[in-house]
Amino acid sequence: MRHPYAELIGLQVAEQRAGHSRCVLVAEDKHLNPHDVVHGAILYAMADTGMGAALYPTLAQGEICATIQITMNYFKPVPAGLITCTTEVVNRGKTVANLESRLFVGDALVASANGNYSIFRLRAPTG
Repeated sequence: MRHPYAELIGLQVAEQRAGHSRCVLVAEDKHLNPHDVVHGAILYAMADTGMGAALYPTLAQGEICATIQITMNYFKPVPAGLITCTTEVVNRGKTVANLESRLFVGDALVASANGNYSIFRLRAPTG
């Protein structure tokens, strides 16, 4: 699936299956904040994209999902380098799914996220 924002920041979905994903990004100067560490929005984007990637393979034909809410916890500053985000579906109901992401630099846990996603079908325009 084409993902223009992921392409813009250099985020790649390295692994994807029903209920699981692994995303990677090599952080460089363009990802840093004024304090020379990776901007929190980059880590958030990795978790959000990872959650969608883990959930999409569970959707039925014609269903889509959208982020309802994500709670992000940042544990350590991240210098430039390889960041890995692993995501698992915690619970998937008919209309809402809950997911967890864990972000690592090497073996160090640098952030985690918990998110809820709406599952629905697009309605045809009326009129």
